Amino acid sequence: MDLGIRGKRALVCASSKGLGLACAWSLAREGVDVVMAARTAATLDAAAEAIRRETGATIVTVATDVTTEAGRQALLAACPEPDILV
Repeated sequence: MDLGIRGKRALVCASSKGLGLACAWSLAREGVDVVMAARTAATLDAAAEAIRRETGATIVTVATDVTTEAGRQALLAACPEPDILV
């Protein structure tokens, strides 16, 4: 199914596991460049690498806590103008 989002940029929080990870996978499969964010770098990086291998999508990871000001600033530095926010 073509959702018309190919080439868009998504910022997906809590994306190393569960629903956030499922969203990152789905977006990458649709041709979206994804910025993945989670607190645990190792888990986040492993998830991103699996998505890259299967989809070839551009995936950027930001290991940070989005509940802090510093975390939000790090996310906005990596993805200043997201088309999609999850």
